Amino acid sequence: MSKSGTEHIKEAFVKGKAFIPFFTCGDPDLETTGRLVRTAVEYGADLIELGIPFSDPTAEGPVIQGANLRALQGGVTTDKIFNFVKELRKDVTVPLVFMTYANVVFSYGAETFIRTCWEVGIDGIILPDLPYEEKEEFAPLCKQYDVALISLIAPTSENRITRIAKEAEGFLYIVSSLGVTGTRSEITTDLASMVKVVRENTEIPCAIGFGISTPEQAKKMAKIADGVIVGSAVIRLIEENGVNSEKVVGAYIEKIKNAVLEK
Repeated sequence: MSKSGTEHIKEAFVKGKAFIPFFTCGDPDLETTGRLVRTAVEYGADLIELGIPFSDPTAEGPVIQGANLRALQGGVTTDKIFNFVKELRKDVTVPLVFMTYANVVFSYGAETFIRTCWEVGIDGIILPDLPYEEKEEFAPLCKQYDVALISLIAPTSENRITRIAKEAEGFLYIVSSLGVTGTRSEITTDLASMVKVVRENTEIPCAIGFGISTPEQAKKMAKIADGVIVGSAVIRLIEENGVNSEKVVGAYIEKIKNAVLEK
């Protein structure tokens, strides 16, 4: 790939506010995940976050935990996911990032994992259990292979936001609420002031995730940040509809994307 991961990711944010859906690879099976990714792009997704299932996903609530379990029980492996992305890249051109856990990368072999990300066309990786202070374990490899190591900023990051923002790559993932992923009826964190600190320290775009499920919430978050990430609400639709999820997920994505673009 000629572009670096960070450059390619930037393209997701140039046409206005970005919409980023999340899919767990292999839930209910990889073939369905492939169809859903293509459907998401068709209905306006600007960047896709792909979850590599892990047996102990500490940042996830019950919905995404369930997806991890279903995918693992279905026999999904990291190797199968790399092959799946390779196929996906034959026709999917939007930026793709992996969301997984440090343990998955370690057990695969960090260099082999990150090099393979680059080879198959993954633009960035998000590791929610990797503390900012320990990112040096992966950062040099990510630089070497042009894969953005995407940092997260949580409501508890207060005095570290400046430091994290200054070194950000790809985009900054702003965690809307404390706790695990999952839909929330209300997001009460003062996100505007977090985004303000980010903007003062970097030109890298920021997207808000965790807890967003309705068009109203998406619209509100898009006013504050450069992009909106939706995971659990998408996964719940897949849980309910299985291999027949395309239509319902497409309709939902279209609705959220329209809300994100509303002025």
